[in-house]
Amino acid sequence: MNQERIKIKDVTPKEYNPKTHKGGDDRFNPSNRIYVRAMKGVYQQLRQRMGWLMMGLFLILPWITYNGRQAILLDIGRQQFNIFGTTFWPQDLMLLASLLMVAAFALFFVTTFLGRVWCGYMCPQTVWTFIYIWFEEKLEGPANKRRSRDNKALTADLVVRKTLKHIAWLLVALISGLTFVGYFLPIRELVPGFFTFSASFLAVFWVLFFTFCTYGNAGWMRSIVCIHMCPYARFQSAMFDKDTYIVGYDAARGEKRGPRSRKTDHKAQGLGDCIDCNLCVQVCPTGIDIRDGLQYECINCGACVDACNQTMDKMGYPRDLITYTTEHKLEGKKTHVMRPKLIGYGAVMLAMFGLMAYLVVSVQPMGLDVIRDRNQLFRINTEGLVENTYTLKILNKTQQDATYQLQVEGLDNAQWYGPQQVNVNAGEVFTLPISLGVDPYELERPIVDIRFIMEHQGSEETKRLVTDSRFIGELR
Repeated sequence: MNQERIKIKDVTPKEYNPKTHKGGDDRFNPSNRIYVRAMKGVYQQLRQRMGWLMMGLFLILPWITYNGRQAILLDIGRQQFNIFGTTFWPQDLMLLASLLMVAAFALFFVTTFLGRVWCGYMCPQTVWTFIYIWFEEKLEGPANKRRSRDNKALTADLVVRKTLKHIAWLLVALISGLTFVGYFLPIRELVPGFFTFSASFLAVFWVLFFTFCTYGNAGWMRSIVCIHMCPYARFQSAMFDKDTYIVGYDAARGEKRGPRSRKTDHKAQGLGDCIDCNLCVQVCPTGIDIRDGLQYECINCGACVDACNQTMDKMGYPRDLITYTTEHKLEGKKTHVMRPKLIGYGAVMLAMFGLMAYLVVSVQPMGLDVIRDRNQLFRINTEGLVENTYTLKILNKTQQDATYQLQVEGLDNAQWYGPQQVNVNAGEVFTLPISLGVDPYELERPIVDIRFIMEHQGSEETKRLVTDSRFIGELR
């Protein structure tokens, strides 16, 4: 009989440090405000540069002009996505689906490999939150001064400082709201129209809506969004394993923690390298203590790493007491970077990227839909020819006016009733009713497969598009 015991996991609640977690056990109470201390270092410099890059792209892209038009305009009302000279229609939905799949599996791949680095370095919530914290630092002072002032009676100086801070926050939020809506409406008309009160009600509504969303999320909610509202924080644990790179604390080296003099031998006193300065907690934007172990609230921003490394430098101890590491490495085991789950996510991501690239290359700058008249299968016209009626829907997916040539294949000596050359405006759909007439003696079968051909002579090459249809004659 097998007497091997079943392994169980200890789920006993941890006793969190009351010095670093406000409210004791109620450590996630939204009313427990977090005063984030400013920190400089390698990872914070990298985070700031990534944040400014993302913010710069966000602000600049809608103002870029391409061939006389807004380069990126997602016109939902007209069901057109105009991106650098190409117009994408609902027919190109597979391209959007492939893009979303690439983004999803890229996120899964990065999370499995490097944890929540997206949250710490590139997430819009993080970028805007640190911008708002920067204004707090400049207008109200460092974190300790802000905490001290908020615990005292309100003064005229503090009222002025807070008023200026909220004005700055609202200005940043307004710029963000205008820019975001500018991706969906022509931004060169939106901005002056908003400030001259000539913009439409819906445009003003959405600008104000996103303004107050930005102001609320980055100014007031901050860590609440990351901890309680963001779904990524919840399902990321399914992608983590003990080989995932996380921000971790080396407890074997750091414990027993405690204050000491730089001149004393802390090893002789039975102390580890951690001096319990709590800087790692003070700089954390979500208010956690990384020394309590892996927590889903950690966004891998590396602020605690920079703070701890600076403390280690001052004490003359080796760096990386807190660093980017893995659970296996903290346990003294080998980290396996190339593992089945990571390889699987990477393979699917590359496959989805290949599919997206193929769809992008396959996108035609024009479209042709053929709708056959179903109310009347055929008729005999005054010339004695069998005649079928069609409606051609011609799409110009470019942002320049274009001229198209039309013809039909599959019918001998067919008569074309209607124009065979049409001009279509940029980004427009042109409806063209036409008829085809054929001598009944030329029809070998009552139903003939035919092909409508549309050509466009461009400056570099001739584009050709073929759409299948049918011609129905007399049933014999």
